[in-house]
Amino acid sequence: MNNTNKLRRFVRRAPLALFVSASLIASSPGKACTSFLLKAGDGGYVYGRTLEFGIDLKSKATLIPRGFAYQAVGASGQPATGLAWKTKFAAIGVNGLDLPILIDGFNEKGLGGGLLYAPNTALYQDVTSADSKGSIASYEMLNYALTNFATVDEARDGFKKIKVNRSPHPVFKGPIPLHMTLHDATGKSIVIEYTKGVLNVFDNPTGVMTNDPTFDWQLANIGQYANLSPKEAQPLRIGGTNFGAPSSGGGLHGIPGDFLSPSRFIRALAYSQSAPTTASAEAQVMTAFHILNNFDIPPGAIQLSSSNPYGGGGSGFERTEWMSVSDLKNQVLYLKTFENQHIQALDMKKLNLAAKEVKYFELQKAAQVVQLGQ
Repeated sequence: MNNTNKLRRFVRRAPLALFVSASLIASSPGKACTSFLLKAGDGGYVYGRTLEFGIDLKSKATLIPRGFAYQAVGASGQPATGLAWKTKFAAIGVNGLDLPILIDGFNEKGLGGGLLYAPNTALYQDVTSADSKGSIASYEMLNYALTNFATVDEARDGFKKIKVNRSPHPVFKGPIPLHMTLHDATGKSIVIEYTKGVLNVFDNPTGVMTNDPTFDWQLANIGQYANLSPKEAQPLRIGGTNFGAPSSGGGLHGIPGDFLSPSRFIRALAYSQSAPTTASAEAQVMTAFHILNNFDIPPGAIQLSSSNPYGGGGSGFERTEWMSVSDLKNQVLYLKTFENQHIQALDMKKLNLAAKEVKYFELQKAAQVVQLGQ
């Protein structure tokens, strides 16, 4: 059976699961995702992000091989009725519910990125049934980008040639509101958003992205925090007496500490811009995880409405389900899960990138504790 038939068999067998997965990837609990890019001293770049959710996505590390025949969801919402393509580049990343839909990841050319929730602003193109064959669903944007393009400039041009449709699904009751961040091996970044039915591609000098509002608003908001600096401020002198800060850390006094998207954007910007750039890409992986720890949502800090259908299976709160760090230079994906804080890795160089089908790799969820003194 060829790849196209395998995918069609899959979506025919579980079309509702496909749409449930899409909604779970971007539904109401997933409001607090945060991402950023770090520069390394060896010419590499490291991309980190968190995935927040109210239920267990059962994510796995995933390989989409080269030469895989893929057909997108069309404008009607029916699987395998949209744009068809054969993957040019292999990609690895993190999926949801065992489906070949990447939420986050990178390809063999060092192009990486992720899908983040944008419920208040995302509105996709109005695609007619006649144009449906040239369109994809919103949750397929990362798949399309990573399997077709090597750089952000190629992705920018490529998305101008296709449509992202407003395909509904029975669970979410409408399109999946997402926007996408992309970074390439040269450190160049863009953000792709669809607002008011129009494609917008923004250069991203910060390398940071969170959620709503739109990305241009987030950039404009940076000026409100121009006073923030990791450097310690000089004591205030009044009447011949010095009044200094009570401790170190005064330079970032006033940095927003809540979990709202604009606040997380500013924190991610401050931490990523102040991170040393002399370390190797491999070493910057640990820097990225330490930054990501600042966005780790403890259970109970964000409590979901009881009317929310994705309320965590009764848990009623949102949590950081996993963190990922992508070493775009050395082609290694690193992951930590809510249950297991030990770092897990998937090395793309050790995989068969020409495999005949999509491969899934179980994440180790059991907590690992190192016993000392034994």
